[in-house]
Amino acid sequence: MEEVLNIIRDETLTYQQQLLALARLAENMDDTLQRSPEYLQGEREGIFCDLGEGLAPYRPRYICPDYKQLMEKGSPFLGLTPPQDLLEATNALLIMYHHVPSITSFPVYLGNLDELLEPFVLKETPQRAKQILKMFLLHIDRTLTDSFVHADLGPQASRTGELILELTEEMQCAMPNLTLKYDPQQTSDDFLKRCALCMLKTAKPSFANHAMFTREWGENYAIASCYNGLKIGGGGFTLPRIRLYECSLKAKDPQDFLDNVLPRYVQIMLEMMEDRIRFIVETSAFFKANFLVTEGFVKLENFTGMFGMVGLAECVNHLLGIEDPRRGYGNNVQADDLGVKILQRLSDLVAGFTSAYCDCTDHHFRLHAQVGIDSDGRENSPGARIPVGAEPGMLKQIQHAARMHGFFPTGIGDIFKFEETWLNTPEALGDIIKGAMTSGMRYFSGYLENNDVVRVTGYLVKKSELAKLDQHKQSLNNVSIFGQGARDKGNALDRRVEKREQ
Repeated sequence: MEEVLNIIRDETLTYQQQLLALARLAENMDDTLQRSPEYLQGEREGIFCDLGEGLAPYRPRYICPDYKQLMEKGSPFLGLTPPQDLLEATNALLIMYHHVPSITSFPVYLGNLDELLEPFVLKETPQRAKQILKMFLLHIDRTLTDSFVHADLGPQASRTGELILELTEEMQCAMPNLTLKYDPQQTSDDFLKRCALCMLKTAKPSFANHAMFTREWGENYAIASCYNGLKIGGGGFTLPRIRLYECSLKAKDPQDFLDNVLPRYVQIMLEMMEDRIRFIVETSAFFKANFLVTEGFVKLENFTGMFGMVGLAECVNHLLGIEDPRRGYGNNVQADDLGVKILQRLSDLVAGFTSAYCDCTDHHFRLHAQVGIDSDGRENSPGARIPVGAEPGMLKQIQHAARMHGFFPTGIGDIFKFEETWLNTPEALGDIIKGAMTSGMRYFSGYLENNDVVRVTGYLVKKSELAKLDQHKQSLNNVSIFGQGARDKGNALDRRVEKREQ
């Protein structure tokens, strides 16, 4: 009851945020889904974290509907017929977004917006198209108030994409998160430069390695939430995570970690994931009755399990007895080599487990480099990233990322903070992004150091909104509280500033 009252009394929460907090509290008090004693012990020791999924999951964590079907067929359940113009198309999408659940209770995927809307935009005058798209984006920012809401563009340039970039700069909204699917064979240098300039000014779009994601998922993939690669028409059943640093505390040395400790705890989490997925599929009503399923917007066979991890850097540094992170992972060949060994071992262990479902990934789960949560502090850097403050410089960081990113089909990314003079040479930044993708980097994000909109660990917040929370005022964006915690406990906004060479 005290926890309920704390939520009710919290003056920094909007009504909607209180509602969601109370619902999550109820989920986490349920004990329908049994967990093994080994898992519970690991959770108490900080090795496992379920990322707030609750103990009776009643919907998949991440859902990526095939919105193209809405454009072509409408939705009988929602009473929508196929749209005939841009106003009808954006209105239909906004209606459907309201009915797409996720772990956040907001849609984590809004579709490939340029592909969905381009046929309608081309029928409008430029002025009319921009006006409608502006209202569309404003509605998203004011009602889908969660920075894990994500939309995609590309890989080819389009009038819709150009207008969205123009409006993104003008409106300076934190929602939605945005990704360009970048492919040097399809994305023109001019459009790459345009997107790079927009990223500097607004912290979006980020850049996804289209060729890499296509090899793993086929052409029909989504980038959702922070940077999650998933199947369109499907999604992710569940995303718990293992904290590798806490795991390393159980090991006598690196070999003991690889041979004994890691396999033990990975197996415990794999079994827990399978139990959660069975509950979602076989017990909850979602795959039996939700209109997204019954009308074919998503299909069971297009979902997979996401095995999350954090703290590779701190794990490696502890196993090697390195106390100064500036001399460890990301700055040390021996540490980086051990990091690759750990990821290869982790990848093999996860691939060795067979799930009853997860058809689209051959009945196996896929690795995910989780972005961290506000309570992590400095003990577990997001995913396989170099700790904040220990970055070796952008080009070396890109080379390091290229070694690690291939292990994570369901998502990993690195973030760079730039000083203002980069605005003068966005084509140079475009060349760097192109080189990063060619070298094997999966996902590239950045922003200017003096921006109001900034990228925290994977999501976007406004520094002005964090200032409101600091003054005990309400923030419309649900994740501002996460950004405040990541700033204060993990120094997430104190990244190295990339200066332009003169």
